[in-house]
Amino acid sequence: MSTTRDALAHAFDALLQPAAFKDYGPNGLQVEGRGEVRRLVSGVTASRALIDAAIEAGADAIVVHHGLFWRGQDGRVTGWMKQRLSRLLAHDISLFAYHLPLDAHPALGNNAQLARVLGIALEDGVRFGDQSLGFVGRREAASARALADHVQATLGRAVTLVAEPDRPVRRIGLCTGGAQGYFEAAIAAGVDAFITGEISEPQAHYARECGVAYLACGHHATERYGAPAVAMQVASELGIEHRFIDIPNPA
Repeated sequence: MSTTRDALAHAFDALLQPAAFKDYGPNGLQVEGRGEVRRLVSGVTASRALIDAAIEAGADAIVVHHGLFWRGQDGRVTGWMKQRLSRLLAHDISLFAYHLPLDAHPALGNNAQLARVLGIALEDGVRFGDQSLGFVGRREAASARALADHVQATLGRAVTLVAEPDRPVRRIGLCTGGAQGYFEAAIAAGVDAFITGEISEPQAHYARECGVAYLACGHHATERYGAPAVAMQVASELGIEHRFIDIPNPA
């Protein structure tokens, strides 16, 4: 079965509501490919490796969290940008990208899906931070160290933990990717621990001084789940094939 590029764009936009967000780049269709779509590939980032893998898989369209175009970037089509674009255009593949809308979806987004994977029960309607991108949920853990061990085993990568290691954890804030700037809002929301992708210098001090555990679990590792969840639902609705391709990234 097949659908059209425009129908695919409409389905993504209807689900993720990109107009509701002030973002760092354009959400939706970023590169226009062929009009008919039979096979959709999802991934985290529109890297050359993902594009090449999608070509090998016979994709007509790709949907990612991190697209090609960002506010303030150099607009010239040279180097890595030329290499990525030339492959998409040569193979007539559409590229869709949804950044903050994919983080924020209450059931299929990066935060909600990470909570599902980690066994964290989200509190309905409880959000924090700019544009309400942070989620709050509950999972009992005997200590911050026990929670970090669980996250590390589940995600398959090392976790940076700054915490009083023996302090129990019940209420957890989540905001995937590079959301270290949301830590203060998470503290204000009354969480015992904060899970995100990255850590910067100030957050270690906040964690020590406020008694809230900080877990940096990897930008890519925390954002592997939203794009395939959204793509799977949309592909099912439209009757097309879907395949998630994970390109490993240590960041």
